[in-house]
Amino acid sequence: MSKPLKSLAQTALLAFGLAASAAMAQTAICYNCPPEWADWGSQLRAIKAQIGITVPPDNKNSGQSLAQLVAEKASPVADVTYLGVTFGIQARKEGVVTPYKPATWNDIPNGLKDPEGHWFTIHSGTLGFMVNVDALKGKPIPRTWADLLKPEYKGLVGYLK
Repeated sequence: MSKPLKSLAQTALLAFGLAASAAMAQTAICYNCPPEWADWGSQLRAIKAQIGITVPPDNKNSGQSLAQLVAEKASPVADVTYLGVTFGIQARKEGVVTPYKPATWNDIPNGLKDPEGHWFTIHSGTLGFMVNVDALKGKPIPRTWADLLKPEYKGLVGYLK
């Protein structure tokens, strides 16, 4: 891989340290950059408008992206990838990311980045839960995560994997 791209708009694309395959490429490949998620749509349009590089949307998830990076390790295809933190950590262990530190590197808390720049976070999400009060059939509404472990909620808690 060659030198990393040099634009503020591209900082988001370089979030997990993959350098661009060509500094002046007309197209850059980003794994897991779906326009509907994490404002990628606006970012991809801004990159095109500001520096003229087209980044086609990609709907892989973090696991699929990591698997593809590993499969392509000997001959990388992606310029960048967007991964969940645990996948960024695994990508470093697999040796499929190149260090990169954006201009705002020192603003990122130490626990949210690899010390050498192999991965770093660009945003975080907040977990919450929703309650179907009808399904509770008169039971009290759970107020904390610990409440969900109580016996009265057995069989009533569901989640997506």
